[in-house]
Amino acid sequence: MERSGSETFIHPTSIVDPGAQIGEGTKIWHFCHISAGAVIGRGCILGQGCYVGPRVRIGDRVKIQNGVSIYEGVILEDEVFCGPHMIFTNVINPRAFIERKHQFRPTRVCRGATIGAGAVIICGHTIGPYAMIGAGAVVTKDVPAFGLVYGNPARLQGWVDTTGNKLVFDASGRAVGQDGTVYMLQDGVVWREIPLGQAHPLEAPLQLAASPEVFRLRTESDCAGESQKEQAA
Repeated sequence: MERSGSETFIHPTSIVDPGAQIGEGTKIWHFCHISAGAVIGRGCILGQGCYVGPRVRIGDRVKIQNGVSIYEGVILEDEVFCGPHMIFTNVINPRAFIERKHQFRPTRVCRGATIGAGAVIICGHTIGPYAMIGAGAVVTKDVPAFGLVYGNPARLQGWVDTTGNKLVFDASGRAVGQDGTVYMLQDGVVWREIPLGQAHPLEAPLQLAASPEVFRLRTESDCAGESQKEQAA
């Protein structure tokens, strides 16, 4: 195990396999298991009973609540929140008697997104930056930046700002968030009026797919452009 910084805390009941990387200031609480090849950034918190699989990438200042398993193929960018007992998957059609480790579908949760308690994320999708997934939701599609989704299956119910508060747009498609930022809604896409260099790659206006509930998101490998963890793979 590679551990950075004296402030890193790993509870003695937790297991960190050789080859895992833990960033400075990260706290790993009771009964967690961090697999070889996993990379966890700085200032993260992993609650009791979490599992982090091989080659998982977790950014900085991520909060993972009790009982969350993050399987191979999942990438969490900076400042993601995973609520208690939410579920990731990595195979779409699992069978106990068929080995499908070569069929893992990647899931990316982009910067600042929140996944509520007990939500299920079906593999192979991207959760856009600052999106909000309601408790108990079953996500079967990509979620757009700033999108608020809930239900089973999860459907787009509105939009939130970076603080997680609901956005109310006027007739011109303009809203001011509680963070003081101006947001624009056009053709079913929300973006912030901020300098381009401060924006996440998925915040740029994107083209809608045929269905109004299915958003086509870019998933280039540099989606987490600011993250250095993936480069360590």
